[in-house]
Amino acid sequence: MLKHKIERYINEKELFNHNDKLVVALSGGADSVALLRVLLSLGYSCTAAHCNFHLRADESDRDEAFVRELCSDVSVPLEVIHFNTVEYATKHGVSIEMAARELRYSWFEDIRQKYGASYIAVAHHKDDSVETFLLNLSRGTGINGLKGIMPKNGYIVRPLLEVGRNDILDYLHGICQNYVTDSTNLENVYTRNKIRLDIIPLFKQINPSFCDSVYETASRLADVAAIYRQAVLSAIERVMLTPYSVSIEKLLNEISPQAVLFEWLSPLGFNSSQIKDIERSLHSISGKMFYSEKWVLLRDRDVLLIKEKDDEGAECKLCVKKFAVEHGFAVPRSKDVAYLDADKLCGELKLRKWQSGDKFVPYGMKGFKKVRDYLRDRKFSLFEKESVMVVTSGGEIVWLVNERTDNRFCVDFNTENVVEVKVMS
Repeated sequence: MLKHKIERYINEKELFNHNDKLVVALSGGADSVALLRVLLSLGYSCTAAHCNFHLRADESDRDEAFVRELCSDVSVPLEVIHFNTVEYATKHGVSIEMAARELRYSWFEDIRQKYGASYIAVAHHKDDSVETFLLNLSRGTGINGLKGIMPKNGYIVRPLLEVGRNDILDYLHGICQNYVTDSTNLENVYTRNKIRLDIIPLFKQINPSFCDSVYETASRLADVAAIYRQAVLSAIERVMLTPYSVSIEKLLNEISPQAVLFEWLSPLGFNSSQIKDIERSLHSISGKMFYSEKWVLLRDRDVLLIKEKDDEGAECKLCVKKFAVEHGFAVPRSKDVAYLDADKLCGELKLRKWQSGDKFVPYGMKGFKKVRDYLRDRKFSLFEKESVMVVTSGGEIVWLVNERTDNRFCVDFNTENVVEVKVMS
């Protein structure tokens, strides 16, 4: 019964076909053992892959020994790897659980490529999907977090998602197949275990079919999420001016600005609380900045601007070339190259960021203008202002880079020697 149910699910979700080679993630627990036995009984070509994370002392070695014996009995090729999980977690600043996840999925992909397999089959089942639904709900999430576990994600496939833990145990009992039990799954010290051992049993007292109900709800939400995502992506396209800027006016005209902001910003590390603050800032004065781990968002005059924190650009340097000219030299029109009268300069050319109090005489004008005022008049955003540089000679600004040269040092009819200046990164 379970075998046919899984076969139907594989076909309905188009997870793979009989010509595909599969790598089966085999821990030795009931779920992964059942997955391997079902796939073999359905005629699929399988290679097993087992990770020894050395987290449970003798239990880890017991699991490996069991897996080796099982694969020998069913004549399945087996790949085994040993990880120093604690060392990896410490080095990368992640939890043990995350370290184990990163290590195993990276290695599974290596094995998939080694054997020319089409997919990596993992043994998540219906109860796991319900736990994920509740875990995400407890932490706060958008609609995508309420879809449960998806049957297919890239090369990862999950054929058991429509069967529950009890179905799996009944199947193994029916074919007289033993398995190993991870003792940590029986402890409620981990959040997921608390949901499995404490919370779900309470809900089952209210509704014995609780897991089935949640699974069906998550499945419906997965369909809704597909429609929602298409609508939100269209909204994001409507409000985006550039890949790094959003029109506030257009955003406020959307049905749900917060939903658009959430789908745009949450993948960049902004949390729900920050996104609410960003939405509130749309109705306040400009200049406020918000930070995720890797990104900075600025609420500017009429746009939201975003940039990577480390997007400071490479170190810049001056490229200077001096040459003599005939009277009446025509200065080429180019904002990223400055042409100056070499004989008017007061010393070595130097490049630096602009500073408060800087002033210069913009080309074509007679009087001084503060750089700050010039940038404001040109409607530079705070991000743009941060990257503005100046070239100086003897302490005097001779060029506001990529904007205007200083009129005092410009090339005129009497110029005999010209300095061409570029800023290279």
